[in-house]
Amino acid sequence: MKRIISTPNAPAAIGPYSQAIEANGTLYISGQVPLNPATAKVVDGGITEQTEQVMKNIGAILEAAGYVYADVVKTTCLLSDMANFKAMNEVYGKYYAENPPARAAFAVKDLPLGVLVEIETIAVK
Repeated sequence: MKRIISTPNAPAAIGPYSQAIEANGTLYISGQVPLNPATAKVVDGGITEQTEQVMKNIGAILEAAGYVYADVVKTTCLLSDMANFKAMNEVYGKYYAENPPARAAFAVKDLPLGVLVEIETIAVK
């Protein structure tokens, strides 16, 4: 059985997808971009500010589903430019200081809304 996860504390989907789906004790969070959920606008600033907002959005969805960052087992980080990898990593690392999840990181040609970073997340209870 699958459960749709939705919270006003993270940005609403900007397409035909759910913020997250929980199925059989696994939470699949759609790629989060740096939108402020209150304004539905991309946050001001560069990669540091954008990554911080992405991680906050992930945290809001985790909380809404009854999970925490420690439950995260896999992430996929998409960057508009690998030159931003180090700065993204510094912010990301604050959220996974111990026992970080498995991860892949890629540079892609473009991201939705022209953002610099998008992170997809899988968590397990």
